[in-house]
Amino acid sequence: MSPAGKPRVAVSGKQQPQHGPWQTRMRKISNHGSLRVAKVAYPLGLCVGLFIYVAYIKWHRATATQAFFSITRAAPGTRWGQQAHSPQGTAADGHEVFYGIMFDAGSTGTRVHVFQFARPPRETPTLTHETFKALKPGLSAYADDVEKSAQGIQELLDVAKQDIPFDFWKATPLVLKATAGLRLLPGEKAQKLLQKVKEVFKASPFLVGDDCVSIMNGTDEGVSAWITVNFLTGSLKTPGGSSVGMLDLGGGSTQIAFLPRIEGTLQASPPGYLTALRMFNRTYKLYSYSYLGLGLMSARLAILGGVEGQPAKDGKELVSPCLSPSFKGEWEHAEVTYRVSGQKAVASLHELCAARVSEVLRNRVHRTEEVKHVDFYAFSYYYDLAAGVGLIDAEKGGSLVVGDFEIAAKYVCRTLETQPQSSPFACMDLTYVSLLLQEFGFPRSKVLKLTRKIDNVETSWALGAIFHYIDSLNRQKSPAS
Repeated sequence: MSPAGKPRVAVSGKQQPQHGPWQTRMRKISNHGSLRVAKVAYPLGLCVGLFIYVAYIKWHRATATQAFFSITRAAPGTRWGQQAHSPQGTAADGHEVFYGIMFDAGSTGTRVHVFQFARPPRETPTLTHETFKALKPGLSAYADDVEKSAQGIQELLDVAKQDIPFDFWKATPLVLKATAGLRLLPGEKAQKLLQKVKEVFKASPFLVGDDCVSIMNGTDEGVSAWITVNFLTGSLKTPGGSSVGMLDLGGGSTQIAFLPRIEGTLQASPPGYLTALRMFNRTYKLYSYSYLGLGLMSARLAILGGVEGQPAKDGKELVSPCLSPSFKGEWEHAEVTYRVSGQKAVASLHELCAARVSEVLRNRVHRTEEVKHVDFYAFSYYYDLAAGVGLIDAEKGGSLVVGDFEIAAKYVCRTLETQPQSSPFACMDLTYVSLLLQEFGFPRSKVLKLTRKIDNVETSWALGAIFHYIDSLNRQKSPAS
């Protein structure tokens, strides 16, 4: 009988065998034995499972960096131009695909650049796609409330997650470099901000090194921007070919960088103005310098007579000959609000303003003759100011001569004498840029190319910086290359 007291169902026409008392007893013994085994097997299986899990985690971490190298290079001793053999990172046409994420923490905002690269066999990489997003204010605005900075960083990280395929996450380098905004902060405040960013980065699924977050050396900013523009114009593909120079005007600092061809330039350059750059297995000796405090916003404050990071003494008004005589207002810079006004003009506004700007620039900029003979691209506030007064197309950019800034400055300053404008600082800014370029050594007839993009790619230092970072990872992996 079955346990329910009913006859067992026949299988294939045969009656199920009945069990005698000794068979029932043996079955009970067998069941007790199974329980004993289960009591031993369960903790044993738990230990084995835990061991496998820990081993997997270690393997996963160890292979994250390895996965990056398997995508970006073939094996020790290979070069940028050689093809790696990674199924995950190889496109159907044989071009390798890899990604890089660069955060630009500037003085006025934080921006993320997500770059997708392809490397044809035996050639330098090409940029196939860029995703860009910016948030305001800059990271330095959270100096007194560090926790609030994490939200914006996470929002920009989510952009990268959406843009990069899941299989590439653990092999994609993630880097943040802060510029003048954090360079101007007290050291302790800057480090707390960077530590918070690093915590957010470490919790992300991307490839994060110990050097993933840092304040960018001003010279490196110029070098990285030089890499960007020369990469996008194709100059880096041809060893020994002509290169272009770079001018960048940010809020807190301004940079100049070019590759000297004249021995006299190298010999006459002051200490700290020359830097060796190793890129794509070639070495470049660049003239590159960053002038902290000569970015457009910091220069405004200096021209007004203020001190960086400090309110005006006793809340006094800052008076400037570069503002309309009838102007009174407020201006905020680096989280400090200043009361500003113009002064009664005893001569033309441009003459008075130029004299004040010259005082601010005196003996602060090194002049080199070779800039006359090098083609230069100019970015950032150079572009914005030129577009604002119609010297170039606001969308497409264009070319102008250095003297155009002076002509525009004189016109705007003359207009401000009688008609206060919606841009009260236009006379000051244009006069400043005109004289800054002349201090660098550019003649008024020198042609500059102003652009925001080359081949639809942002001309910021971010592209050059991620290239340099990836290249350094390759050299660390294979020092002999």
